[in-house]
Amino acid sequence: MRLCLTACILAVFASTAAFAQPSDPRLKNSYTFQKDGWTYIHLEGTPSEIGFQHGYFLATQIADNLQTIELENTHEAGKPWPYFRAIAHDQIMPRIEPEYRAELQGIADGVQVAGQNIDILDIVALNAHLEVSDYYIPWLLKQQGKASPPALVAPGRCSAFIATGAATKDGKIVIAHSNWSAYMEGERWTTVFDIVPTKGNRILMDGSPGLIHSGDDFGVNSAGIMITETTLPMFQGWNPSGIPEFIRARKAMQYANNIDQFVALMREGNNGGYANSWLVGDRKTNEIAYLELGLKHTPLTRKTTGYFVSANFPVNPDLIRDDTPGFDTHDMKSTMNARHVRAEEFVQQHLGQLDTALAEQYLSDHYDSYEHKVVAARRSLCGHEDASKDPEPAWDSPPFSPSGAVTGKVMDATMAEHMSFTARAGHPCGEDFIAAPFLAAHPEFNWQAPVLHDMKAGPWSTFSTSQKSATAATPAADHTKSAAE
Repeated sequence: MRLCLTACILAVFASTAAFAQPSDPRLKNSYTFQKDGWTYIHLEGTPSEIGFQHGYFLATQIADNLQTIELENTHEAGKPWPYFRAIAHDQIMPRIEPEYRAELQGIADGVQVAGQNIDILDIVALNAHLEVSDYYIPWLLKQQGKASPPALVAPGRCSAFIATGAATKDGKIVIAHSNWSAYMEGERWTTVFDIVPTKGNRILMDGSPGLIHSGDDFGVNSAGIMITETTLPMFQGWNPSGIPEFIRARKAMQYANNIDQFVALMREGNNGGYANSWLVGDRKTNEIAYLELGLKHTPLTRKTTGYFVSANFPVNPDLIRDDTPGFDTHDMKSTMNARHVRAEEFVQQHLGQLDTALAEQYLSDHYDSYEHKVVAARRSLCGHEDASKDPEPAWDSPPFSPSGAVTGKVMDATMAEHMSFTARAGHPCGEDFIAAPFLAAHPEFNWQAPVLHDMKAGPWSTFSTSQKSATAATPAADHTKSAAE
């Protein structure tokens, strides 16, 4: 296990100057800078060049992220890291098309040039960890007639909405998303990727070091396709001949020019991994869509006016029956159903006025619809599971789990036109998580101590593809003003 990273190594990363341009021609046109708790990185070129730039500039972050995912996966599955590398080699690698295989190899090459002992199997396992740990392994163990570890269950990640037409202040699309993760993952999910590939559309998305897809899936491309998702909880199923979800998600972000193309790219070769409810908007047509991407069922709903809210609850009855058979739509105590109720309440209260400032309020909201009071915990849109004395049985989350909302992102159609969005690192509400007193109070989580750090919230900050430094002005700067602060 890679627990040898030290504060000194991380300090080297932190002091890396923007625009460090070594002589290697593969780094041409790439750059990175730090802003308000985020790392912005511009990648440009062929797949292998994009990968090399990514691996080289984020080498220490990738090593740190890999250390975290390795610790988490091996602890929860009870399997050593070589087990995950073998799955990457046997199950995932053969189903990665050449373009993205070249990019993944490029990341490994860049990381190695920067001095880290990481290879392509580590990078592939890192990219696939969301779908392997909670989807493939439970399916595999079931095929083998073995019990799956309780922690390996499709989780509920994220709160989101998308709105358009009469639902929004200017009649155009507004989209919002908070990433719900274990804090040890989420504190590292603070990269803004600006990718200019030789084929397909330019991409601006949030993400995690070493991943070629967003992972929590918030972004926009130069064709005006605005994308986010929340996971389908208690999902069961896997197609062993399918295309990895992280490949389909990246390909759709890069190549979709309209909603139809996005849906087709996500459905094609669906392996059932990391099953999500996708919220998609087309800035050009002002249309929004809701794709519940199960394995047996993939229903699509479209609107030119109205909204969709999402907080890890399946909607389609057939999908609930066949793809998420353990989900109880009547359990209002669960975080999914409680957040569903609150999401509808919030949007209805502000119908016709929704904008990015209200989107920030939505992501910051602490109202518990089950207890009918304001309390920051597992049933609030801004999740604080570490403050919850009750477990979440739906995804085997124990009491006081150090997890919840770890970032917030908002965007409207005007920002999408300028390839821009506003984001906050840490809890969207602005509260900090401090690791030491938490671990002292809850020693059952001490296994996370090597990688669980303070997660301090930054300000709401706007990022744009026109930026080349932390101080550069953005074309949508007025969107950084927030009613939530």
